[in-house]
Amino acid sequence: MNTASIDSPFLLSMESAVLATVLSFAFGTALAYFVTRLSRGRGALDAVLTLPLVLPPTVVGFFLLLVFGKRSPIGEFLLSVGHPLVFTFEAAVIAAFVVSMPLMYRTARGAFEQEDATYCAAARTLGIPEHTIFFRVLLPNAKSGLLAGLVLTFARALGEFGATILFAGNIPGETQTMSLAIYTAVQSGNDETALLWALALCLLSFIFLGALNLCLHAERRTA
Repeated sequence: MNTASIDSPFLLSMESAVLATVLSFAFGTALAYFVTRLSRGRGALDAVLTLPLVLPPTVVGFFLLLVFGKRSPIGEFLLSVGHPLVFTFEAAVIAAFVVSMPLMYRTARGAFEQEDATYCAAARTLGIPEHTIFFRVLLPNAKSGLLAGLVLTFARALGEFGATILFAGNIPGETQTMSLAIYTAVQSGNDETALLWALALCLLSFIFLGALNLCLHAERRTA
């Protein structure tokens, strides 16, 4: 195994996981705020947003193919402008985003719902705009829950497999993440390489979860 083949799955995994986590944080947090403010239809929308979390990842990948594949209107348009999406690095990011975003959404929603509503009510009586309340009141008070969601989302995106292999493929140097490298190594009988990537994923997940626990512990001590 050469250096490029060692670095490539690691870098692709980190890049796709970081981008997916950024998207998940932005959309998951915004959607959680929107859902908590709904008076009707909250249950149905919540079910839709949480669905990728409970569906098998291969089902999620199949639906992504239906939406963005070359036979779909979106896929045909992307082909016409010369930017097909399926079997690209962008597809790997989207797959990781779709399967990990519900974790961020659920965690952010739980954090928002646990906050003392009197803070926001008091801010509104002072005439403070809603966007200012969101950024200056809600987010700071929910930072523990948001941090937990951020780390869990990253860990989930880092280990994504099923949706990625269907939607982005298993292309070395382009879409082959560490999870896909494990699959390839096992299929070819290379248990040593599979163990290497498996240990790398375990170590990374352990590091991020440990860092989360340290941050939450430090916050409790200063609270």
